[in-house]
Amino acid sequence: MTAFDPVELAQLTLKDAVQEVIEFRGELTLIIEPSKIVDACLFFRDTEGLEYNFLEDITAVDYYPQEPRFAVCYHIYSMVFNRRLRLKALLPAEEPRVPSVCSVWPSANFQEREALDLMGIIFEGHPDPRRILMPNDWEGHPQRKDYPLGYEQVQFSFNYDDINRRKPYAKE
Repeated sequence: MTAFDPVELAQLTLKDAVQEVIEFRGELTLIIEPSKIVDACLFFRDTEGLEYNFLEDITAVDYYPQEPRFAVCYHIYSMVFNRRLRLKALLPAEEPRVPSVCSVWPSANFQEREALDLMGIIFEGHPDPRRILMPNDWEGHPQRKDYPLGYEQVQFSFNYDDINRRKPYAKE
């Protein structure tokens, strides 16, 4: 089996899908047009000489206040050639949508649901787009950078009385 250069092959085959190639500290990232992410995943999985046959992880990043605001990162691995590759789709702040890759890798199901739940990324064509971590009636997406922090002040010995007065104790 011969291993091929994934960047060169992708730029020849997926001409308009590959927007940018970034190599940083030995890690290779391809910025992919969001509408072409399924085609790119199928290409990297099924092309002989590449065979990225394992989806390690799907993550979402919030670059607030930059635009495009969101990135969905697909970390894929070739067990045959012991190589890793990151595919990244950049999404706008308004209506961040990207096609689901569950048809390519069924293990993407729960990872896409997590990104939907915590970041609000919509995966079009997802077989089960329900919340996975937060309650169904929860409003907002808590991993977004503009999500309000709902913390309460920590009680210490120096502020014990002040906090104790404001604590919502159960009534007897």
